[in-house]
Amino acid sequence: MKMLEGTDLWTVVAIGLLTVNTVITRCFFFIVNKRWTLPPWAQRGLHYAPIAALAGVIVPEVLMLNGHLLSTWQDARPYAVAAGAGWYFWRRGLLGTLVCGMTVYLGLRLGLGW
Repeated sequence: MKMLEGTDLWTVVAIGLLTVNTVITRCFFFIVNKRWTLPPWAQRGLHYAPIAALAGVIVPEVLMLNGHLLSTWQDARPYAVAAGAGWYFWRRGLLGTLVCGMTVYLGLRLGLGW
């Protein structure tokens, strides 16, 4: 087998093993014949997984800039989040939350240049 210049055997082996790993993990539920269920503690934990994933993505984006915590109060993101959260807890509507948060964000960003 002729390999491209700059490709060594370890790279080919790593790609092959990662491919096998991906196929096995994605097809696991089709490969296993026996029906199985998760234990109750795991099912409870999965209820919180989407919230934890969103928090893990959104919180650093709101409170950090270039890998460091915000050092100034002149950033529109925390104010937009606070306004959107306030709207949600007041009215319980998703569309209004998005509109309120983006209105505050764009107002501060475009109006004041934050």
